[in-house]
Amino acid sequence: MKTIVLASNNLHKVKEFQEMLPNYEIKALKDIDFHDDILEDGNTFFENSYIKAKTVSQFLKEKKIECDVIADDSGLCVNALDGAPGIHSARFGGDHSNEANREKLRNELKNKKDRSAYFFCQIVLLHPDGSYEEFTGKTDGEISLEEKGNKDFCYDCMFYSYDLGKTFGEATEEEKNSVSHRGRAIEELKKRLV
Repeated sequence: MKTIVLASNNLHKVKEFQEMLPNYEIKALKDIDFHDDILEDGNTFFENSYIKAKTVSQFLKEKKIECDVIADDSGLCVNALDGAPGIHSARFGGDHSNEANREKLRNELKNKKDRSAYFFCQIVLLHPDGSYEEFTGKTDGEISLEEKGNKDFCYDCMFYSYDLGKTFGEATEEEKNSVSHRGRAIEELKKRLV
């Protein structure tokens, strides 16, 4: 079975990639003893994904390991806010505080009529020879100023999914994964890998 390194230690993300790519062994950063922080200082989802993939690929090269690397970057884009929070989704209202992020989003939108939004995911597949491929996924909806459902995952309780007819916070994990931006980007990646 071929191995792919996922530039993440997020167990939920590793599980999602593993479930959708069953013909591959997906390894997290901890599995390859990579423990450094990666500075994501790009201006786009692509740049941040590429920075992560390149950093991990360089680490593998130094260990003389030839392996593909997958990295992704994703976020919430609100049309009335010119695409914000975008690449700053996790830190929109402060340092990775879900509650502060939602509060800032609510405040920014309280006088806006257009609350349409989408979640976007960018995946970069970087090969050992330095060539890469990119895959994207998007899911459309709008922002509900009232929080509904599970509040554990940042904006989910405020993102009303057009596909599901409810917020991501009210959806089961299976329902959300079936229409999610990451799920759709992985589907595109899967077509290339299978």
